[in-house]
Amino acid sequence: QVHLVESGGGLVQAGGSLRLSCAASGRAVSSYLMGWFRQAPGKEREFVGAVGWSGARVNYADSLEGRFTISRDNAKNTVDLQMNSLKPEDTAVYYCAARFSGREQLSPEPSDYKYWGQGTQVTVSS
Repeated sequence: QVHLVESGGGLVQAGGSLRLSCAASGRAVSSYLMGWFRQAPGKEREFVGAVGWSGARVNYADSLEGRFTISRDNAKNTVDLQMNSLKPEDTAVYYCAARFSGREQLSPEPSDYKYWGQGTQVTVSS
């Protein structure tokens, strides 16, 4: 089992940057595949990106156009989401998630992730 806590959300102007962090605790955290998702009011939860066991493999949603970067530090048990060139449409609650799999499959499906953080609000003003 793994416990996830996100931090770093806030209010930022369009064009600005934010860095979210997900702190993980529990057994064998480095064995979990990690993902970031977001959910805007009235919308379904949306895939942002996922990272493999070592951090070498990363997958992003095409819609992000290369503005976001995920990094992982297994020594600190953290997974960060660097968000640049933010747009008002990036406004959402951002969630960190974890899944255990024998294969390093970076799934974009929320239903594939068993553990979730409480979320952190990101608001981008125009």
